Amino acid sequence: MSSTTVTRAYLDHKLALAKRCSREATLAGAKAAAVATVASAVPTLASVRMLPWAKANLNPTGQALIVCTVAGMAYFVAADKKILALARRHSYEQAPDHLKDTSFSAAAARHHPAFFRP
Repeated sequence: MSSTTVTRAYLDHKLALAKRCSREATLAGAKAAAVATVASAVPTLASVRMLPWAKANLNPTGQALIVCTVAGMAYFVAADKKILALARRHSYEQAPDHLKDTSFSAAAARHHPAFFRP
């Protein structure tokens, strides 16, 4: 594609790609948040019932804060990982052919000074 001409179809394609990426990342984050909610709620609620320190110091607001913090962190970490993976895949698909060839050729290898060698 020419660097001076941007067509409507190109912009529509990029917008559709961004929307799909955003939707996939949201879904991945929601799944991770659901798993993290269960994984943190069970031990939090169990510890409040069984451990005297937790029973005395963790009121319902504190318990909710623990569970929500874990769920929020899981959501953002999973969504960010998904966005980065999709961006990496799409940038590879759009790369020129000479950059896609990642095979190692001994003839093309650079010779490094002796202190770089293992």
